[in-house]
Amino acid sequence: QVQLVESGGGLVQAGGSLRLSCTYSGRMRSSDVMGWYRRSPGKQREMVATITRGGVTRYSDSVKGRFTISMDVPKNTVDLQMDILKPEDTAVYYCNLLRAGLLPAWGQGTQVTVSS
Repeated sequence: QVQLVESGGGLVQAGGSLRLSCTYSGRMRSSDVMGWYRRSPGKQREMVATITRGGVTRYSDSVKGRFTISMDVPKNTVDLQMDILKPEDTAVYYCNLLRAGLLPAWGQGTQVTVSS
């Protein structure tokens, strides 16, 4: 069972930056896809960014150009650098792992609050 632990959330003013980090247990496989998702109050959870073991990234339109996902395989971490934050980025952010043959794995979530 893969375990994911997020860190780095907090309160920031609009226009500021935060960096989220997700540490995963075990060793990443070549077909794994890791990502960050978020859930805002009253909304469904949505994809923010994903990255493959090979480094291919994908972003939602709402964060493209402002957020950057990266992976450090030796450190077992996947980070989300969030710049030019907006109040609408306020949400609980979750780390996710998609692995063939397993149910999706989720972290416990970390709160990000952006004040106007």
